[in-house]
Amino acid sequence: MRKRERENPCGICGHYHKFEEGEVCGVCGHRWKPSVGVGTPARHESAIPTEVLKDFLFLGSYDNASRSEVLKMLGISHILNTVPDCHNQYHNSFTYHSLQRDRPLDFDGAIRFLEQCERDKSRVLVHCMTGKNRSAAIVAAFLMNSRAWRLAQALQWVKDRRPQVQLTDASQDELLEYEQKLFGLSAQPVIPTESFASLGFGYTKPAGGTQAPTFNQMIAPSIFERVSPNDVPANFTFGARNTVEVKPQDSDNNGGTNPASTDNVMDSS
Repeated sequence: MRKRERENPCGICGHYHKFEEGEVCGVCGHRWKPSVGVGTPARHESAIPTEVLKDFLFLGSYDNASRSEVLKMLGISHILNTVPDCHNQYHNSFTYHSLQRDRPLDFDGAIRFLEQCERDKSRVLVHCMTGKNRSAAIVAAFLMNSRAWRLAQALQWVKDRRPQVQLTDASQDELLEYEQKLFGLSAQPVIPTESFASLGFGYTKPAGGTQAPTFNQMIAPSIFERVSPNDVPANFTFGARNTVEVKPQDSDNNGGTNPASTDNVMDSS
C-alpha cells in the first residue's frame, strides 16, 4: 500500500500495509498477529530486547531493532539482521550486517560478525521479525561455536532468557547439521532433559531410581574406640610385653655367671 493511501504506518515494521487485517508487508514480510480470541487483546512483545550474554549479545524482533532510542539507551551499536528482505533503518547510527540469503542460514558469516563485535567489546542486537526463530538459531549457533556448547545447552540457555523462542523444523535441522560440523560427524545429537541440570547436559536421568553401587559395606572398628573394662580378657596383663623372665641363680655358682649362659663375659683387661 502506498504511503498516500494511509496516514499511519504499521507500528511494528514502520511500513504502510493493512496490518490490522493481517496483510503481509510488501517491504519486509511482517504480518501483524491478530487477537487470540474474541475479546482477547493481541499480544505485544516487550520493547526491550533480551540480553543473552551480559553487556554484549541481545536477541530481539524487528520492532526492537526499530526503536533507535531504546537501542542507544542499552548501548547497542551493532545490529545483525537475519531477514534478507528486512529494511535497515538507521545506517547513520548503527553498524549493520544483513544475511544475504533466506536458507540455509549463513551461520559462518553471522558468527564472524559477532566475534568481531565481541573482540571490539561492542554490544550487538541479533533480530528477525519476531525474535523467535531465525535470530534465535543464529544466537544458538554462535554459542555453540564460541563457547563450545552442544546444541541442547545453547538452546536451553537462549530459551531460559527468552521463553518465546520457537524454532521451525528447518532451523532445527540446520542447527543439528552445524552441531555435527563442529563436533564431528560421529557426534551424537544431545537431547535436552526437562530439568537440564548444570552438570551432565543432555543426558537423561536413569530410570527406576538406579543408585550408584556402594563399596566397603563392612566397617572396620576404629582403634580409638573406647573399650569397656568388662571386655578386657581375664588373662590379659598390662605391660606383659616388657616383663623380663628372672631365672633362679645357681647356688653352686656363688652368684657368678651361669656357665650355661650363652652371653659372653666382657673382658676387663
